[in-house]
Amino acid sequence: MANDSQFVNQIADIESDFPQWYTDVVLKTKLVDYGPVKGTMVIRPYGYAIWENIQRELDRRFKETGHENAYFPLLIPMSFLSKEKEHVEGFAPEVAVVTHAGGEELAEPLVVRPTSETIFGNMYAKWIQSYRDLPVLMNQWANVMRWEKTTRPFLRTSEFLWQEGHTAHATEEEALEETIKMLGVYKEFAENCLAIPVITGKKTEKEKFAGAVATFGMEAMMHDGKSLQAGTSHYLGQNFAKAFDIKFLDKDGALKYAYTSSWGVSTRLIGALIMAHGDQRGLCLPPVVAPVQAVIVPIAAKKPGVMEKCAEVKALLEAAGIRVKLDNSDNSPGWKFNEWEMKGVPLRIELGPRDIEAGKALVFRRDRLEKGEVALEGIAQAVKDMLATVQKDMLEAARQRRDKRIVYATDMAGILKGVEGGNFVKAGWCGCRECEDKIKAETAATARVYAEGETAETCAVCGKKAEHVVIFARAY
Repeated sequence: MANDSQFVNQIADIESDFPQWYTDVVLKTKLVDYGPVKGTMVIRPYGYAIWENIQRELDRRFKETGHENAYFPLLIPMSFLSKEKEHVEGFAPEVAVVTHAGGEELAEPLVVRPTSETIFGNMYAKWIQSYRDLPVLMNQWANVMRWEKTTRPFLRTSEFLWQEGHTAHATEEEALEETIKMLGVYKEFAENCLAIPVITGKKTEKEKFAGAVATFGMEAMMHDGKSLQAGTSHYLGQNFAKAFDIKFLDKDGALKYAYTSSWGVSTRLIGALIMAHGDQRGLCLPPVVAPVQAVIVPIAAKKPGVMEKCAEVKALLEAAGIRVKLDNSDNSPGWKFNEWEMKGVPLRIELGPRDIEAGKALVFRRDRLEKGEVALEGIAQAVKDMLATVQKDMLEAARQRRDKRIVYATDMAGILKGVEGGNFVKAGWCGCRECEDKIKAETAATARVYAEGETAETCAVCGKKAEHVVIFARAY
């Protein structure tokens, strides 16, 4: 315990060494630890509790939009990946392959799933025979493996947890509608649950998913001004349907290929929470997904009636559906304050003899580092209201921080200056791959998404007529 009591002072400076700050925070708050295999992570209970809250919120939204959960095998025949040319080329460098099992060499190597479009396609070809079988709206919660060379907990690991939705439709219009709808579901979730404002839009051809006709992304600004791709939704057209022979007999009696989509978010969202809201004291978690929404810290705990009153308040909050913890450890109040601030608990309730006598408690807001009083009478509703306010204020604060750091550029020098200053940069682009590659080579920024509805006269790279306005940023 002695070593842990100093952990708040052991965090790197968030401004001068953000990467080390991130590593310090994820380890010292016990969100995660490094696994024994390079590039893997062990998600510890506090980190997994955040993921469970993310799952719960998203799963409800998926089911409200008509999707059903299923589970598909981890191992995929190598031949499946080869059926869609762009898909296999896109994932080949990251694929882990099983060649032996049961002491024998396998007749066909098996891929540890990097994503599941192929195996869903294989099964959909068996299940879909008629237009009456459509649409198929499925989602699975699973782990996937992508053999990453450079890893960082939550942001990029060889194995991670995610959900992947896979749908099949009779028409292009339905599949496109599904793709855009689920992007909207992600955006609403990110803003109302994670308190992270996001920019959504279409990806360039270079940045789209391997095998997709079009990819739409959700980009979030982190503390250092870099972008994190927080979720994607792909319109796959008939690419996978033709590769796996997903055909159906339509109403007009003709045999047709289905149109498919896929969409997913992962434990990378926990990384987004850390980097979007964290500060020098550590985590700052929005109430909707915080494992502990309020912590009660007794003051002068050995004085008569203090612990009894704390337990009474805890019971009231629990009855109101609030995730609350009573810290009855023998650490000092100051140690407890530091620990729970570091862990990002939205509200801290301090209760001592004087507070009880006055019929009040002190409540500390982690997001604003502010303390105020609340009456013990009706404290459950007061805390519930405060949590709602914190959730709303965190989103607004994050939105203001982001909006101040979106700049415009008309040339390469402007793009470089913008991204070096920790900004998202909007710039005109002619649409050619050479200009997009040049921006990456000279600024280390990539095209995140098209800035929908915006126009520019010239391309910031070549000076020719601009076809699009694109948001460029350095990214994780």
